[in-house]
Amino acid sequence: MTDIPPSILSHVSIGTNQFDRATAFYDQVLATLGCTRIMAHPGAVAYGRQFPEFWVQTPIDGQPASLGNGTHFGFIALDKAAVDAFYQAALAAGAQADGAPGPREEYGAPYYGCFVRDLDGHKIEAAFWDSSLE
Repeated sequence: MTDIPPSILSHVSIGTNQFDRATAFYDQVLATLGCTRIMAHPGAVAYGRQFPEFWVQTPIDGQPASLGNGTHFGFIALDKAAVDAFYQAALAAGAQADGAPGPREEYGAPYYGCFVRDLDGHKIEAAFWDSSLE
């Protein structure tokens, strides 16, 4: 088994107004990071490597999903190639570019990542932290 970096979160959830399209998008994009569907309920799918960490769902209250201004979700990539693959898969699946793969000096030398907007407009990121550069 690959060592998986520890996380401080149990899981996060995002709402969608286009459930079938959103789950098809995340099936493709998260596969580049070694994540699969871990669990599913009507109107909700959870993704992860070992346990359900990221949920895509229709809002439980039945109201339309909306974006959180300033909110984004960052996924851990196991290497730079996975960041690049995530970005390409996301664009191919209909995401909007919001920051091409590469280093970001403001985050420190170990950081390599990318940003996209998913089909509902949520800002998502894939990041690799190269501990050899610390």
